[in-house]
Amino acid sequence: MKPAIGISESNLSKSIRSLTAILSDEMTLYVKTRKFHWNVSGESFMELHKLFENEYEELEERVDSIAERINKLGGKTIGTMKEFISSTRIKESPGNYPLQRDMMNELMEDHESIIKLLRKDIDECSLNFKDIGTADFLTGIMEKHETTAWILRRYLM
Repeated sequence: MKPAIGISESNLSKSIRSLTAILSDEMTLYVKTRKFHWNVSGESFMELHKLFENEYEELEERVDSIAERINKLGGKTIGTMKEFISSTRIKESPGNYPLQRDMMNELMEDHESIIKLLRKDIDECSLNFKDIGTADFLTGIMEKHETTAWILRRYLM
């Protein structure tokens, strides 16, 4: 049964496509953060190991909430790595095991990229798709990325 929530079927489909890209971005960042958690080493090992763990746990919750938002709008949620890879806007770096500082810089840049993408997605959902609920939902996600980018930036100063 399709939701009757005051948003046209066409606009719901557009919001779902946008959310699917965001879900893929979050999942890609989750996997990358987890990889860095597993592979971090050096002087601040435990501190960064815990920092990355906290972040991937937050990302895991965020992935779930985005998937549920897609379902609330009447969509089906993708769930395979192939689907995530084909929909993500974040770059992976297979075979690359950077040093601590480079890990933090890469993650900071990814969070900042997602923030920029989310700003566009928020505007589209609000102005073009008339989906204020999704725009508000994405604003909360963007704010979490702003906090994480700020934390990583402080490490890099």
